[in-house]
Amino acid sequence: MNLGIIGCGLIGVKRAAGAGFNRVVAVTDVIPERAHKLAAQHSGCVAARDARQLLQNPAVDAVVVATTHDQLVPMTMAALKAGKHVLVEKPGARNSSELKPVLELARARNLVVKVGFNHRFHPSLLKAREIFLSGVMGPLMFIRGRYGHGARIGYEKEWRADAAISGGGELVDQGSHLIDLSRWFLGDFTDVSAYLPTCFWDMKVEDNAFMLLKTAHGQAAWLHATWTEWKNMFSMEIYGRTGKLQIDGLGGSYGPERLTYYQMLPQMGPPETKVFEFEKEDKSWALEMEQFAAAISGCETISAGIEDAYAVLSVIGLAYTASRG
Repeated sequence: MNLGIIGCGLIGVKRAAGAGFNRVVAVTDVIPERAHKLAAQHSGCVAARDARQLLQNPAVDAVVVATTHDQLVPMTMAALKAGKHVLVEKPGARNSSELKPVLELARARNLVVKVGFNHRFHPSLLKAREIFLSGVMGPLMFIRGRYGHGARIGYEKEWRADAAISGGGELVDQGSHLIDLSRWFLGDFTDVSAYLPTCFWDMKVEDNAFMLLKTAHGQAAWLHATWTEWKNMFSMEIYGRTGKLQIDGLGGSYGPERLTYYQMLPQMGPPETKVFEFEKEDKSWALEMEQFAAAISGCETISAGIEDAYAVLSVIGLAYTASRG
């Protein structure tokens, strides 16, 4: 598969590095120097003048959209109109209303659109889902998830602090990952409560998101996403009636990635415990790209689709409404 990449910042570079057996043949960015730098790293790759020129390139089979949030939908729509399959970065749009035309056009053109919720492909989450699907934990009861970083000097002046560009604050940023993973295990949420304060940063969007999400069956996800976590962290606990899965870390600055499985015994008391350690490099980007290519070939995949992104953004919209009272 020949890939075109729109947006050559940090995520665009990661997507290019995770292309695997696919070929990066064209890239573009609003900052031309970034596009030229990335193109130079891939044999035969050209730096297009703009997205229009990239999409007109007949060699491009599929497109990765790795822009700021305000450009995710315009670039994805343009790619679909050009007949290209798309992997668009999470959250896919600034809100669910903005994403709906993408869903409709993808269906009408019979094109694949996947959304970059790459955390599904971290080894701890893949193993956790394998254990969950085996049935040994029994029915799930609830999830407790936390995800946060401490930002950096000047963060309040970056684009993520501007709702017109980002669509919102930490709820949209890391909160969308927590919601997607919780849906992946529990299913759709029908009741949403939220408290979205700005605790530290001088910005007009929330720097913390506290959420209580409930399914129609009474299962709950208690989630906290924060830009005031002074030591980067990720933690998710998944509770079944007869077992618990605990994921800690994502590698790098988030600490070693580890899954701990606690299996309840018939007599209860201390559970059987099994620990899985994952110390290799983050392959989630490459695995997600493999799944994108597989989906284009007509295979079933576990990657997030446009419908998943729409559901996540719908929860986010309800959280904003709930937080206002």
